[in-house]
Amino acid sequence: MIRLGLRLTLAGGREAAIRLVITAAAVALGVMLLLSALAGINAVNAQNARYAWISTSVEFVHPHAYARAEGGAPVHAGARDPLWFQLSSGYVDGQLYGRVNVAATGPGAPVPPGITRVPGPGQYYASPALARLMRDHPADELAGRFPGALAGTIGPAALPSPNSLVIIVGDTPAQLAHEPGATKVTSIESIPPSGCDGPDCVVGVGIGSSGIDLILSCVAAGLLFPVLIFIGGASRLSAARREQRFAAMRLAGATPRQVSLITMIESTVAAAVGMAGGFGLFFLLRPAIATIPFTGAPFFTTDLSLNLGDVAAVVLGVPVAAAVAALIALRRVQISPLGVTRQVTPKPPGLWRLIPLLAGIAELALFVVIGRPGSTGGQIRAFLPGFVLLLAGLVIAGPWLTMAGARLMARRAQRPGTLVAARRLADNPRAGFRAISGLIVALFVTSVTVGVITTMASYRTGPTATPQVRNTVVDNFENPVSGSNQAVAMPAAMLARLQATAGVHGVTLVHANPLGTSYTINDHHRRFLSPGGLATCAELARTPVMGHCQAGARVVTVPPEGINPFGFSQDTEAWGMAALPAARVNRLPVTAIVVTTNGAGADDRVQTVLAGFHPSLGTATTIAETNTYNSANQVLLMEEQLADVIILASLPIAGCGLAASVVSGLTERKRPFSLLRLAGTPLSVLRRVVTLESALPLLVVAVVSIAIGFAGAELFLRAQLGYTLRPPGASYYGIVLAGLAAALGIIAATLPLLKRITGPEVARND
Repeated sequence: MIRLGLRLTLAGGREAAIRLVITAAAVALGVMLLLSALAGINAVNAQNARYAWISTSVEFVHPHAYARAEGGAPVHAGARDPLWFQLSSGYVDGQLYGRVNVAATGPGAPVPPGITRVPGPGQYYASPALARLMRDHPADELAGRFPGALAGTIGPAALPSPNSLVIIVGDTPAQLAHEPGATKVTSIESIPPSGCDGPDCVVGVGIGSSGIDLILSCVAAGLLFPVLIFIGGASRLSAARREQRFAAMRLAGATPRQVSLITMIESTVAAAVGMAGGFGLFFLLRPAIATIPFTGAPFFTTDLSLNLGDVAAVVLGVPVAAAVAALIALRRVQISPLGVTRQVTPKPPGLWRLIPLLAGIAELALFVVIGRPGSTGGQIRAFLPGFVLLLAGLVIAGPWLTMAGARLMARRAQRPGTLVAARRLADNPRAGFRAISGLIVALFVTSVTVGVITTMASYRTGPTATPQVRNTVVDNFENPVSGSNQAVAMPAAMLARLQATAGVHGVTLVHANPLGTSYTINDHHRRFLSPGGLATCAELARTPVMGHCQAGARVVTVPPEGINPFGFSQDTEAWGMAALPAARVNRLPVTAIVVTTNGAGADDRVQTVLAGFHPSLGTATTIAETNTYNSANQVLLMEEQLADVIILASLPIAGCGLAASVVSGLTERKRPFSLLRLAGTPLSVLRRVVTLESALPLLVVAVVSIAIGFAGAELFLRAQLGYTLRPPGASYYGIVLAGLAAALGIIAATLPLLKRITGPEVARND
C-alpha cells in the first residue's frame, strides 16, 4: 500500500501532479509564515535582551545583586574598579534617543556592550542611526548637545534595533559623582526587562515580563493560530475529488485502513515538499520580515533565528498535521463511501450556534450593571470568561453567519453568477467558513485591543499633532531620584541666549513659589489642587499653550512643571492671581522653562541650548514629545502597533487560505465548469461565481468580528474604567481595508487558472 500510495502521488497523471504542486506550494507559504512567527517570537526576546545594559543605573533592578557603597549608591558585590553610569534621554526630530554618561574609576571598570573601551572625557560613541542624524543636522540642532569628538560607533550588541538612537558619552568621575541619578557599578546589567518581575523590580527601558507575555500571547493567538489553520486547509486541497476516488476504491473492496494509509502518504509527501520550500522562502524573505515592528521597532536580520526546538516542531509537526487534516477531511469515505458517491448535501447549521456569542455579550453586560469586582483576581475571573465566550461564539457561529449571508445574497441575486455562488455557499457553509476561521481570532483580538487602547490613550494622553504642542519646548527641572521639582538659578546670559535663538517667539520662566499658593486643574471631570509655581503675565502672553492670566493679574500661580502634569493641553486655563510683584518674581529661582517657537528646526535648536543647562535635572522636550513618550502612553502605543501588525499579517494569511480553497474548488469542479462553458456560459460568469463564493465569508466574518470586538471593548471599558469607547483612528481602518484588499487580490490571482482548466478536453466522462 505504501508503494501504491507513492505511485498515485508521484505518477498518477497530470491531475495528481497539479494537486501535488498546488498543495506543496500552499504548504510552503504556510510554513514560511509559521517560521516567521516563530522567529519573530525569538526576535522579540533577543531585542528585549539588549535593553538590559541600559537598565544598569536603575536601582533595585535585581536587589540581590547589589551591595551598598559610600553615599548610598548601589554597587555590585565584589567591586574592584567601579564605573559611574548615568542614563538620560533627549529628543531630535520628534524621536527619542538614549544618552548614557560613563566615567571609569580605573582600568578594571566594566565596558558597556557595543564598544571596545570606556570613552574618556570629551569623547563619545554613537549608534549608526544617531551618527547619521548628527551629520545631517546643523550642529546647533543636535551635535552641539554632545561636546567632544566621535570615538566610534556603537555595535549591534548594545542596540535593540537598527534604528535605535543611543549615545555613550565619556565624563570624569568627579563630575558624575555629584550628578543626580548617577550610579557606581562594577558590572553591566544582564537581566533583560522580561526577566524582571515583582514589587522590587524597576525596569528603566524595554518591555517588562507582563508586557513581553502580552506580545507573545498576541503573536501566538493572532499569527500562529491562523497559520496552523491555513496549513491544515492546504493539506485538504482537492478533498472532494480525492473523496470520490477513495470512495471508488472502497466500493471496489479497499479497507478503511488501506485508504487511510494512502491518504497519509499523499499528504505527507506534499507536506514534506512544501516544508522544504517554506524554509527556503523564509531565509529568502528574512531581511524583509525583519522590518515588521512587533514591538514598535524593527529587528536586526540575525534576530530572526530559529532554535533546534522550532526546527524540530516544524519538520515533525507539519507532515503529521497534514496527515491528520487529510484523515479528518476524508472521514466520510472511512465511514461509508455511499454518501460521497451520491453527493449528499450536509445538514445546515442551526440557530443554536448563536447562543455562546449572545452569552458572552450578556456576561460582560452584567458587570456594566452590577459593577466590576474590587480585586484584580476577581476582575480577571469576571471578564475573561466573557471574552472567551465571544471568541468561541464567533467560531461556532461562523458557519451559520456564512449561511445567512449566502441566503440573503441568493434572495437579492439578479445575475446567474451571484445566484450560483450563493446557492453553493448555502448548501455547504462550513466549507466556505473553514478557510477564514483563523481570521476570526486575530481580527477579534486586535479589534478589542485597538478599541481599548485607543480609548485609554484618548482619556489619558494629551494632543500631539497641533502646532502649539509641536512647537513648544518645556524643560522641567525634576530630580530623577526624588521625583520632586528642583528650583535652580537662571543666569541672565542663558535667558538672553534662549531669547536670541532663531525661531523663538517667547520664553516663560516658572519660578519657585514662596507664597505656597496652589493651582487647580481639570483632568477629565476630576479636579486637582496642588502647590504651584509663579509666572508673570507678560511672559505668559508669549506662550499661549500654558493658558492665560485672569483679568487684571500681573503674576499668577501655574503648575510648577510649566505644563499640565497629566499631559493635556491647558491653553484654556485662566490662572489665579498671586500677590507678589513681578520684579521680585523675576529674581526667584526657576522650576521650569517654557519656550514657544515657530518650528522649522527651532525646537531642536532650543533643546540643544538647554541640553547644557542642568542636564541631570530633566530633559528639554516639546509638549508633543512628552505626550507621545510618557511611559504609560509608550506601552499603549506599542500595544496598538502590535495589534496593527497582527491585523496586517493575519488578513493576507486568511487570503492565502481562501486562495487555497479557491484553487481546490476549481480543480474539483473543472468538469462541471467545462460543461457550462461548452453550453455557452461566459467565462466572466464563472469568475464571478468563484469570486463571490470566496469573498462573501471573508467580508461577512470581518464585519461581524470587528463589530463584536468593539462591542466587547465597549462593555469592558464601561465596567472596568467607566470610559466610553472612542473609535480608532483612520490608520486602523486603513490597515483593515488594505489587508482585505490584499486578501481579495490573492483570490483574484487564482482566477487565470479557471480558463486553463476548463477547456473542452476536460468535459469527458471519467
